[in-house]
Amino acid sequence: MTELNQINRRRFLAGAGAAGIAVPIAAMAPASSSAAVPDAEKYTFPTADEVRVLVTGDAGTGTPAQWAVADAMRTLHRSEPFGMALGLGDNIYESGPNGGHDVQFATKFEDPNHELDFPWVMALGNHDTSLVVPGDGGWLLRGNDEVVYHGSSRRWWMPSRYYSVRVPEENPIVEFFVLDLNPVAAYLPPLFVPYWAVNGQYMNEQRAWLDNAIASSPAKWKIACTHHPYLSNGSHGDAGEYDGIPIAPMNGVYAKQFFEDHVVGRCQFLLSGHDHSLQVFEPTVASKGTRQIVSGAAGKNSHGKSSRTDRANLYQNFDDVGFMVMDLTAEAVRLRVYTVDIPTAAPTLTFDRRLA
Repeated sequence: MTELNQINRRRFLAGAGAAGIAVPIAAMAPASSSAAVPDAEKYTFPTADEVRVLVTGDAGTGTPAQWAVADAMRTLHRSEPFGMALGLGDNIYESGPNGGHDVQFATKFEDPNHELDFPWVMALGNHDTSLVVPGDGGWLLRGNDEVVYHGSSRRWWMPSRYYSVRVPEENPIVEFFVLDLNPVAAYLPPLFVPYWAVNGQYMNEQRAWLDNAIASSPAKWKIACTHHPYLSNGSHGDAGEYDGIPIAPMNGVYAKQFFEDHVVGRCQFLLSGHDHSLQVFEPTVASKGTRQIVSGAAGKNSHGKSSRTDRANLYQNFDDVGFMVMDLTAEAVRLRVYTVDIPTAAPTLTFDRRLA
């Protein structure tokens, strides 16, 4: 996206928020998946006492960039096999799927990721729930189509809009808490639909579920997975200041409150996409020891960085497409960042460090 288009998009969205524009969306419980591919036939999660996780985000473009990144991931998988993957939202660009059996699931997920045959734990992004402008988040029910697709794919794992996965299931090393903050961060918020409201049924149930799930988790590592970041040096910026829009909830102020009330200080890591970049932050006093990681460059890298002063970080890249790899044992967490040359699909290791 060019700088001019990004500015025009922000002006449109800010104007829409100021005018109170929102399209009513029928209140509906989250979808459940069909059973064309029962869970028993899906690719299985790791059972060993160490887990290698592929971390991707903002991948679903169907473009040569996505294919190049997937080719690079296949190259690494052949020598150092992954046990599972995380997809941190914006799975179906530009506006999300049209039904649970949309051909876009093939062209923007299954086909690019062939041979990467393991579970892909997926989160919903704002482009997955578009209504008027791609990425506006104004058609929240569209996200249910991605839940329905859980029943049609051996790879795609999204049994509900928010959920958790323990790996291994017995005596887990890690538990991933996959969250859906689209209702509190949409550019076209559902102002007239109580079910999706900031303190409506959906968000309140998600808050209660998350508090209980984290408190009862026996896993050594607790990792929250979201599309929207809490902290970012990218152009979307921090929760509460998204895109420089001075209007709640479009600026993500309620997402910020959600993170601070229910995630930071409770999970060791927060993994997000949204900004098309690769960023690794240090834990801070404000984050209560939780480390923010942004991996949103698996399909495009076009947003650029924020114009404000950078927050201190261990690594950041706003120019290349790429992905991350997280190795977890009971004793340690190692993170690697790979950038990818699109013409050759060659991966380059650009960051490698034990983080815990």
